[in-house]
Amino acid sequence: MARRTFFSFNYTKDIWRVNQIRNAPNVIGTSAAGFFDASLWEEAKNKGDKEIKKLIDSALINTSVTVVCITYGAASRKYIDYEIEKSLERGNGLLGLKIHNLKDQKGNTATEGAIPSKIINAGFKTYNFSTHEKLGAWIEAAAKLAGK
Repeated sequence: MARRTFFSFNYTKDIWRVNQIRNAPNVIGTSAAGFFDASLWEEAKNKGDKEIKKLIDSALINTSVTVVCITYGAASRKYIDYEIEKSLERGNGLLGLKIHNLKDQKGNTATEGAIPSKIINAGFKTYNFSTHEKLGAWIEAAAKLAGK
């Protein structure tokens, strides 16, 4: 089943890595939410915290799963934490996805990051992303775990 999926990630640091996942064959066709045009993101940042949260809240509408893409520092990022909190409030399934092994536009991998505690505490799973084959099944499992 195709799931409308919100992707939570450090935009500045990991957009290149996350776009590799976003363009995977089993993600195309699901409705991937939470991908903002760079100019929209920059405009919201310039307006402040309230505008960024409004943008996130809008992107979460009609989603059933939130995929939290993890590299070093993700667990302590304010907006990732906000996205997880709002996802849990909505009853979304959560999926932690370690993406540190994916290369950025310069060909560099990232440092492995800690899993945000809210994912663990809510009983959801985290996986190391290496290929896209299992991603659809992981998303579906997170949705079912949340009762969706």
